[in-house]
Amino acid sequence: MKYDKELVAGKLRRWEKYLEDYRLPTWNEIPNIGLYMEQIIILLKEYLDYLPPELKDEQIITAATINNYVRTKIMPEPIKKKYYREHIAYLVMICTLKQTLPIAVISRILPMNIPEDELRQIYDRYSDTHQSTIRYFLKQIRLVAGPILDHEEIVEESVTGTEDLITVCTIYSGLSKLLAEKLLLLDGKDVSNGGSIEIRKR
Repeated sequence: MKYDKELVAGKLRRWEKYLEDYRLPTWNEIPNIGLYMEQIIILLKEYLDYLPPELKDEQIITAATINNYVRTKIMPEPIKKKYYREHIAYLVMICTLKQTLPIAVISRILPMNIPEDELRQIYDRYSDTHQSTIRYFLKQIRLVAGPILDHEEIVEESVTGTEDLITVCTIYSGLSKLLAEKLLLLDGKDVSNGGSIEIRKR
């Protein structure tokens, strides 16, 4: 497959700029007025709008998926068919985690039936970590894709072709997933047999 280097570089630089400014909503920015399912789906699409433009047609979340999360007790039930701040916070964390981890593992990471102030601490920590991880990701991409993006800093591991960048990103993603699962197991929690795992509070 032959890629247009200038086209690839331009699109990656635009996405890079977008990610630099992107962040998940803070706890206080999440509405707590009670939203119906259709409103929740629209809101989540807005909150999780960091996909490259070419992938924006992908379904981030559906009503059936949310109903399944409630049914399997990965998140709290709506109150009279309305979703509040705590529901949305769970959905934001679930939707971003499921890009890497299976739902079965996520269900053991997120604690349930906890006071609101404890959930707020967990969500705030998660939101901060999400933003700092994006910054780290961008630094790594600038290094490995320096020749493609025409950045000045070039390292030995830099790649010059789009095909090689795809390979590097795929391998990196796989290794990151394996490391996350290994760390969960090292914490004494067996993710395969229902062991409980929790995102730590501050």
